Amino acid sequence: MSDVQGRINGYWTGRAPAYDDYQRRPERFSADQAAWAKVWEQALPAAPADVLDVGTGSGQVAVMLAGLGHRVTGIDLAEGMLDRARAHAAAMDNPPTILRGDAVEPGFPAAGFDAITSRYLLWTLREPQAALANWTRLLRPGGMIAAVDSTWFPRGVDIYDDEVRAALPLAAATSIQQSVALFEQAGLTDVTLTPLTTILELDQRYGVAENHEVQLQYLVTGHVAV
Repeated sequence: MSDVQGRINGYWTGRAPAYDDYQRRPERFSADQAAWAKVWEQALPAAPADVLDVGTGSGQVAVMLAGLGHRVTGIDLAEGMLDRARAHAAAMDNPPTILRGDAVEPGFPAAGFDAITSRYLLWTLREPQAALANWTRLLRPGGMIAAVDSTWFPRGVDIYDDEVRAALPLAAATSIQQSVALFEQAGLTDVTLTPLTTILELDQRYGVAENHEVQLQYLVTGHVAV
């Protein structure tokens, strides 16, 4: 594992408690659950499907997808995030499996999943083109990738040092089309970009995290040919 990735892992381990608590803040938790459940239900195959959630963080997506009836595996490299994800999973009847794993090079056999998901990962992903190629390899024929992200820091990222920032091609992306292009370059078909207006409305109503601006998030999807 590169030193760059090690520093990213360390940052998110340190952020894990505050990040997770913010994602689950009670004043908007139920509204978030309903809105995100609709996003994923509309994007993914009917449950139960075998889903890999890459860069699962504190398990927000993995837990939700398991709650929707999918068979879910979530992977991450930040130990602090994994601790949070495992704690949430332990409280479920149909828990996701939470493992330590690299989102760029997930260590799973080819053609083992029906869908791969990520949320808020692409922007902080080293080698995103290699990652998309590896994710595609893990999908069964007709499988799909569904990723949520935005252009969070178009004026530059200040949470990482210069070496880390230089290693992240999408960290200061100015257009979501840069993410769309990665899906197309990976050979995925039916690549679709969906603006998440319901999430934008929640952010406008409740506000966003410190050092963030209210801005539109997007769902990018693509499929492997049957």
